[in-house]
Amino acid sequence: MGKKQQDPEHTGKIRKKSRQIAAWICIIALAALYGATFFTAVLDTPGSGDMFRTCLGATIVLPTLLWMYLWLYDRIKKKGE
Repeated sequence: MGKKQQDPEHTGKIRKKSRQIAAWICIIALAALYGATFFTAVLDTPGSGDMFRTCLGATIVLPTLLWMYLWLYDRIKKKGE
C-alpha cells in the first residue's frame, strides 16, 4: 500500500479555490476597513485620529500580507514536491 499520488489537476483546483477564498476574505476585510476609516474621519471623538491612521495603515498592510502569505505558501508547496 504505497502513498496515493494526487491528481495535478485536482491539486491545482484546490490551490485556486484556496486563493479565491483568501481573496474574498481580504475584500471583505478591506470593505470593513474602508467603512471604519470613513466613520473615524467623519466622527470627532477622542482617539479618532489614531484610529484613522490605524485603518489607513491596515488598508496597505492587509493586501501586502495576503500576497506574501500566498507567495510563501506556493514556495513551500513547490519545495515539498
